[in-house]
Amino acid sequence: MKGLYFVTDRGLCGEKPLAEVVLQAVRGGAACVQLREKNVSTDFFVEEASRIKALMAPYGVPLIINDRIDVALAVAADGVHVGQEDMPYAIARRLMGPKAIIGLSVETWEDVEQAQGLDCDYLGVSPVFATPTKTNTKEPWGLEGLAKIRAVSRHPLVGIGGLNAGNAEAVVMAGADGIAVVSAICASPDPYAAARELDDIIRGALAKRGLLREK
Repeated sequence: MKGLYFVTDRGLCGEKPLAEVVLQAVRGGAACVQLREKNVSTDFFVEEASRIKALMAPYGVPLIINDRIDVALAVAADGVHVGQEDMPYAIARRLMGPKAIIGLSVETWEDVEQAQGLDCDYLGVSPVFATPTKTNTKEPWGLEGLAKIRAVSRHPLVGIGGLNAGNAEAVVMAGADGIAVVSAICASPDPYAAARELDDIIRGALAKRGLLREK
């Protein structure tokens, strides 16, 4: 799971339609999109996920559903992301199948250690920095915490929490394979340009670490 990982937030999009923001983010370089909906009905979530999946299909970018395995199965999404208080990983894997992308949030060192025995596709290091978009999380990991996880974890790491164009390079250099952003794209007046800038920064940092060739 390398590159720019876009997580949606309908409220931060303002007057911009969410589907259009997703499309612009993908065109700008997002390697993955996580659809996160906390305050909508299941029926609406399924309808929106189906529509966004169809929009993304020509780009070959995976659609990940946050928390809701029922929605992911209903729309045949590429995967799900689960937190420590969501459905247990083992059950999520059994329901989603061996080919699904499943990400798992790690908020404590105990979470990191327990994840070592799991075949999840990536760990969401949450939060790297304090952020208003994630209010129910533990203390921020910071760059030192992220580097500590990188030193022991066998999984790809996706950093999330307070990330933007100003700190994305430092977070990749500290050990993240992917950078997950919410407001940096959703709240931007030009989601395409924001995604393009972030993608360039992330790819450049991954190239410095020898993990990716620059464009």
